[in-house]
Amino acid sequence: MIGLLNRWQLPVAALAPGQSAKFSLRCAGKAVEGFVVNHEGRFYAYVNRCAHVGTPLDMWPNEFFTDDGRHLICATHGAVYEPETGLCIAGPCPGASLTWLPVAVEGAELVVSCPETER
Repeated sequence: MIGLLNRWQLPVAALAPGQSAKFSLRCAGKAVEGFVVNHEGRFYAYVNRCAHVGTPLDMWPNEFFTDDGRHLICATHGAVYEPETGLCIAGPCPGASLTWLPVAVEGAELVVSCPETER
């Protein structure tokens, strides 16, 4: 894919608590679709791939949270993940984890990048 970079950014103000955003990165020469969530005022980013079967978590575009907003959920098979760690806590893959992506706040920008080993 042309134009993919190994970092993605968004104004912090554009992602209120309970919201999420999808993005694309190029990590280790491969296109990676990811998502970032604002959970209780903190930001967490993961590769958009369920630990159960590898499908994207969001069946409906950019919907990652459970109805109560406490966890992340895979719309395909109902795997439930902790937003803070990506750990699967219920459903078909307990103990497995989402693939974490580094996220940082740089000034007024939220920046997600590839892990160091994949740049």
